[in-house]
Amino acid sequence: MAAPAFHTLAGLPIPRGMVWVDEFGWSRIEKSLEFSLTGAALIDAGVRLAGRPITLQGEVEAGWIRRGALAALQTLAGSDATGAHALVLADGRTFNVQFAPGLPVEGKPIARPELPVENYPYVATVRLITV
Repeated sequence: MAAPAFHTLAGLPIPRGMVWVDEFGWSRIEKSLEFSLTGAALIDAGVRLAGRPITLQGEVEAGWIRRGALAALQTLAGSDATGAHALVLADGRTFNVQFAPGLPVEGKPIARPELPVENYPYVATVRLITV
């Protein structure tokens, strides 16, 4: 059975060529190290329950998203600041996410069209965090 052609976020299609670029740049374990007045190491550790970044990113060579789909993602990000959405990756993994703080959706057209149509290709980045 072939993998789906898309990831989906709240039912909106995202090309599977947009790769999860920070998948291995996060740890569930958070540690801090301080030293006591006697010089002993004081290590505090805990397990993160949420907040894992999921950044889906296209490149000039692959993972283009159409202008209409990019606009729909930007509208969703702007209309729901704290709501959770289902992200289903093309490989079947599912996450509950919300848009990351800062600039959650950005994109640049492949070239410089004067009047881009809805299906014009863009290179985009979508920044999410697990909740």
